[in-house]
Amino acid sequence: MDMGRESRWEKDAMTVEIVFALVTAAALAAAVFAVALALTLVLGLSGPASRGVLTGGALAGAAAGLWRLVRVLYRFDVERRKGH
Repeated sequence: MDMGRESRWEKDAMTVEIVFALVTAAALAAAVFAVALALTLVLGLSGPASRGVLTGGALAGAAAGLWRLVRVLYRFDVERRKGH
């Protein structure tokens, strides 16, 4: 392997890991928002209360998705630097 150059296999592995991170982050964000949506439907909330719960669910979903994205990519980078 050339020093400082990534092999085709390494580039493909990185692409797969990025796609995996994005898909799982989106799924987690959607699941968190779905819980908030279900809460509003089960509790019969409407108006400002419903809007508040949905906004909180969207923010929590975005935070959870971002956390998942960073965690997966960071873990991949650590493993790549170890040479695994």
